[in-house]
Amino acid sequence: MAWILIVFLILLGGLIAPFGDLLGTRIGKARFSLLKLRPKKTATIVTIITGGFISAISIGLLILVSEEFRQRLFVDIPFLQKTLDESKKALLPLQEERKKLEDKINNKEIELNKLKSDVKEFRRGNVVIKRGQTLFIAKVSSNPNIKLDLGEIYNSADRYVQKIVIPTKKEVKNILLWRTSDISEIEQSTSKGGNWILLIKSATNVLKGDNFVFVYPELLQNKIIVRREEIITSVIVEKKELDYKNINSTINTLLRKTRDKIKAKGSIVNEINTRGNFIKKIRDSLNINQNNKYLLEVVSLKDSKTADSIVVELNITKL
Repeated sequence: MAWILIVFLILLGGLIAPFGDLLGTRIGKARFSLLKLRPKKTATIVTIITGGFISAISIGLLILVSEEFRQRLFVDIPFLQKTLDESKKALLPLQEERKKLEDKINNKEIELNKLKSDVKEFRRGNVVIKRGQTLFIAKVSSNPNIKLDLGEIYNSADRYVQKIVIPTKKEVKNILLWRTSDISEIEQSTSKGGNWILLIKSATNVLKGDNFVFVYPELLQNKIIVRREEIITSVIVEKKELDYKNINSTINTLLRKTRDKIKAKGSIVNEINTRGNFIKKIRDSLNINQNNKYLLEVVSLKDSKTADSIVVELNITKL
């Protein structure tokens, strides 16, 4: 059937094409004009229309005679278009995921390059200060002489860092390098009033013997983190969690949660000071009571601000 249709279309095209050419020639000789066009252009337009007529007849016959062609034209093509549109929509989340993945890869490459740089510096000499390390901590209170107070802090920090980086050098010189904008921001913030903690941090790794240390400040409000007798963290545990094997792990986990909580509240201390023998206190309570559940509470023994040490004790209560 398909072969017959193809042969028929070829014959039909062959018959209509001379007719279109003849019609164009006749119109040209007759000097017939369409829409005020020149006869030659009119003949060309008639020839083009005839060619379009041939194509239209060919497609019409294909639609009329071939069921397979109708299926492809009216069913398969719209279905494929719809599938293509759905595929494009489904591809959007994948493109977003790909962008996120590329961003992660770029960040990892930055971290890797930073790590390589650090390794090179370690190999090159004796690193005495690491990037981001806090070099000096000072309390700052707003007052009319705040600029003089800050100047003394800068000089004290300079002398302290010099003893770390160039301990053999007797001559006192400024080795800390600041951005002018950083110092201006410190002075503006502290002049507005209040109590502050000034952290001076290293911007790069520093080798022993280096002549300069690039630093940047971090200014924090010196606020109350915990108050005396405040319960910082607590947990309910069963008696089996306080036996000889688990007691140390239970206490360490509770103290770790306590440290994380005071960090989240703004404390800059890294360790918690404890008072009393926690383990003895717990064992004594277990010997006296036979309960299965107990409440452990970490209680602050004093008011502590941002840079103050955190001193705690542990209370155990039967439930």
